[in-house]
Amino acid sequence: MGIMSPRNLTSWNVNGLRAVIKKGFESFLESHAPDVICLQETKISDDLVSGFQFPEYPYTYWNCAEKKGYSGTAILSKIEPISVSYGLGIEKHDKEGRVITAEFEDYFLVTVYTPNSQNHDENKRPRRLDYRTTEWDVDFLAHVKNLEANKPVVFCGDLNVAHTEIDLANPKTNRKNAGFTDEERGRFDAILGAGFVDSFRHLHPDETERYSWWSYRAAARQRNIGWRIDYFCVSSAIQDAIADANIEPDVLGSDHCPVTLTLKLKP
Repeated sequence: MGIMSPRNLTSWNVNGLRAVIKKGFESFLESHAPDVICLQETKISDDLVSGFQFPEYPYTYWNCAEKKGYSGTAILSKIEPISVSYGLGIEKHDKEGRVITAEFEDYFLVTVYTPNSQNHDENKRPRRLDYRTTEWDVDFLAHVKNLEANKPVVFCGDLNVAHTEIDLANPKTNRKNAGFTDEERGRFDAILGAGFVDSFRHLHPDETERYSWWSYRAAARQRNIGWRIDYFCVSSAIQDAIADANIEPDVLGSDHCPVTLTLKLKP
């Protein structure tokens, strides 16, 4: 493997880039100094992108939603990618700024902000559940498998699903709620079945009470009543390169915390 691929990666749903900058984002970048940081839910629009400069990260890529103040992803990198593409190339999915793909020497890096299935409708089903699980999830998995035909893939972000019962504090009361429906969990099963590895569970198969998102209500974060819905998944071909995969609950500024991946790539 080459020498110019990022080894230390961070993913963070910042729930508004402007908000998290006011809460210490730049000091986080300075102290943690990942080679690449992937952001979700930036909530900025194309006309604002030029106003955000991060000197240590000269290569910055933005995919903003058409709707202002909504969704959006970004990649900030110390290393210049070989190429960058935006979205899935499917119009119905690509208006919300949810995917960026960066090609490096050893792998493709994809940041994704998976659509939330949202609150229940009159049929007591999450409103976007069918779109999410029968359209988005299927097409996103096809995207990363298509990339994988050329080289391994690392994809990260807020996948808006807690995969198993140990991935959230209250599985029994959330069985039919967005993020823990059988349908969403089944689509994560499909990711693993397609040959991708959940890096955190690869290293910590049975660890409990490790979450990446907490509601702002009822002091959930202080009580650690959370969900693990932010992931780094890697092609099984490079699972042996997973040196570390972690969750950083002490980093504040968003209702999500950063998740990290360290790859041990051969020079």
